[in-house]
Amino acid sequence: MSFSKWIGGGLGWALGGPIGGLVGFAVGAMLDHMQGTPVEATGQQQRTSGHAGHTMGGDLTMSLVVLIAAMMKADGRVTQSELDNVRRFFVRQFGTQQAGQLLIVLRDVLKRDIPVHQVCAQIRQNMPHAVRLQLLHYLIGLAHADGHVDRAELELLRRIAHDLGINEKDLGSLSAMFRKADPSAAYQILEIPASATDDEVKKAYRRMAMKFHPDKVAQLGEEVQKAASEKFKKVQEAYETIQRERGMA
Repeated sequence: MSFSKWIGGGLGWALGGPIGGLVGFAVGAMLDHMQGTPVEATGQQQRTSGHAGHTMGGDLTMSLVVLIAAMMKADGRVTQSELDNVRRFFVRQFGTQQAGQLLIVLRDVLKRDIPVHQVCAQIRQNMPHAVRLQLLHYLIGLAHADGHVDRAELELLRRIAHDLGINEKDLGSLSAMFRKADPSAAYQILEIPASATDDEVKKAYRRMAMKFHPDKVAQLGEEVQKAASEKFKKVQEAYETIQRERGMA
């Protein structure tokens, strides 16, 4: 998906408030380049056909860029290896062309102070719960990209989850999706204790499958729905793991 396509028709509320203040200059510069005419870049000016209050693909993506920048700055320094991880993540999730454009926005945001609480408040006010879950899933996956989540990243993830209105169980479920060779992960993904009855396991699976179903983010485009399908698959795999262990029918 090209930058002109998703920014031209897929941004609304994200270009206002603190998110717009952080990404507005870089986005405006890209629009100037594409249109060949001056476009004033301000966080309060809405440039697109998106409507405030309705989350679109560009809203999610700009929110993600800002929170990724906050994660990268969590330990007080940004390394080349972190930038490389983010580049690979963007390519994997959004394709090569959009990855390059997002990196331009990211590098600009990294130069600025990021008011995480205010950014999360803007997201929480405008973004449905299912989309906020997907946003947090992206962040957790990126934190695990180098095989290690340090204390500063973990604390910031908890803070972001809290400010986004995502409870501890959902945070634990999303985090468990990235833990390998952990026998308790399947139960945590389904948000139940290992002592749960078979009937409780089945009910938990149905509940989590509904919560993480890709259709809940279908309006945000193919790339986001594909990422949501990965979450949904982890729920299915967790249920199948417990079924095998217990010999459930």
